[in-house]
Amino acid sequence: MHLLPAFLEELVMAELYVLSYVHAAPLLAAREAGRSDAATSLDLGLTTAQVALDPGGVTLPDGQRLAWADVEDVAADESVCYLVQDNTVAKMHRFSEERNLLYVLMPTERAPTVLISGIQMHRVKDIDPWGDTLEKIRTIKPVEGRVLDTTTGLGYTAIAAAADAQKVLTVEIDPNMIDMARINPWSRPLFDNPRITRIMGDAFDVVQEFEEGSFSRIVHDPPMLARAGDLYSGEFYGYLYRLLARGGRLYHYVGDPDSRSGSNITRGVVRRLQDTGFRRVSVRPRAFGVVAFK
Repeated sequence: MHLLPAFLEELVMAELYVLSYVHAAPLLAAREAGRSDAATSLDLGLTTAQVALDPGGVTLPDGQRLAWADVEDVAADESVCYLVQDNTVAKMHRFSEERNLLYVLMPTERAPTVLISGIQMHRVKDIDPWGDTLEKIRTIKPVEGRVLDTTTGLGYTAIAAAADAQKVLTVEIDPNMIDMARINPWSRPLFDNPRITRIMGDAFDVVQEFEEGSFSRIVHDPPMLARAGDLYSGEFYGYLYRLLARGGRLYHYVGDPDSRSGSNITRGVVRRLQDTGFRRVSVRPRAFGVVAFK
């Protein structure tokens, strides 16, 4: 097996095959049944493809060959997705020496998430990352007008919001996350949807450049407090309040409000939002967040 290349630039998403244990298992089952072909997904469940099987391995639609040993390795590993390249598979992870962080695209039965040095970027217990995203978006429905997504990540929030919004602007500080999104099939609309505009930069600085009242909805899904304290500050909330149009809505991720750490963070967030001028600030436990109105 090979490691994912250290730097991924403008990859053509449609040409990538990505496997996880979920979709390698049907190939092994078909082999055990003595079949010469099988149906599985080569893009983490978004579509289904037919592949040919023989004693030596699997032939993919573009002619690439995978040895059974590689398929077995993927099927046995629930911790990471695999990129198919050059007739073999590569773990979809990378280490950033600059940030001293390890990024891993972790599979679920639906959309994958990213682990950053072991910390999950989405909920996966009793929900999948895409369902987690939809719970957040539901808190600010109807989604309309211009939407600001303060932290892109894998782009799920921007993609979900763009289904109804006129325009979505999404901000990301970490180029490693954009690299992971480029090779994640579920993130393709982040690069293809004309309603989505991507901005590279620190959200704390970027939001100060937008015009007052220019967004009808804001989704603020920051990293954990220890890593991005400024994105939980009253000063930052003041910037978001200025950007939000009158009658607009803000969703703010806080973690599990019923946990000890989550409840402490939630109380602080609610108080600072109210001090900033937001009204009708309410906790939404199912979405692990807080909603506020202007």
